[in-house]
Amino acid sequence: MTSISIIIPTVNEERTLARMFRQLRQLYPAPDELIVVDGGSTDQTLSIIQQQIQLQKGLTDHPPIRLIQSPVARRSYQMNLGVQAATGEYLCFLHADTALPDDALLVIRDTLAQSTVAAGGFISLMRGPLKTRWVTSFHNFIKTYYAPLFFRPYLFFFKGARLLFGDQVIFCRRQQFLDCGGYSDDLPIMEEADMLLRIVRFGRIRQVNRVVESSDRRLVKWGFWRANALFLYVGVLWGVGYSAEKLKQLYEDIR
Repeated sequence: MTSISIIIPTVNEERTLARMFRQLRQLYPAPDELIVVDGGSTDQTLSIIQQQIQLQKGLTDHPPIRLIQSPVARRSYQMNLGVQAATGEYLCFLHADTALPDDALLVIRDTLAQSTVAAGGFISLMRGPLKTRWVTSFHNFIKTYYAPLFFRPYLFFFKGARLLFGDQVIFCRRQQFLDCGGYSDDLPIMEEADMLLRIVRFGRIRQVNRVVESSDRRLVKWGFWRANALFLYVGVLWGVGYSAEKLKQLYEDIR
């Protein structure tokens, strides 16, 4: 079967890693490799990853874990480093606070087996230990359609563009990712949307009808109204060409 590399950028993710690795061990089939690219964590993130690497050694039924330390704490840069080290024909970009269904790699293989599809992602259901954020999740789902319709109508109607985001677990072919230039190293935000608008020349962007679960930690920190207003505000400003550096000032990292 086609090989798949899962690339995971991290910065201070000690709270999410144990659950993430536990769920990754449940994937069937398993990925060919897990590549964790850390951007200079100051908590227990690196220790947890090293523990997992030791646990995986000698286990033939679990994929090897590779740890790469990035000199820059920027997700776009980190994921590009991961791609440079990856050997899989297919790439899957996973956030540490997002959980995949156990057959996710079958979904990825079936989707990319279609030559007309260049990249894809899942439907993200945002939830916490006590709540499922249905309204925000629904808005994030429809945003993948209306954003390109409003801001890139030609690509939407004639190329099949969709604007997917990191918590939707983007996947694509490695060679096409490289051929389109990958993520822009200098982009601190909206790097996925930027890349997808370039890779769409190879085929449609597809949002598959399967769910991944993403943390609601931004909603917990910011509150419902502020979080959703920021999601919309950042998307609109990006669509009209506002500076990504200035947008990042509005969109702080939450751990």
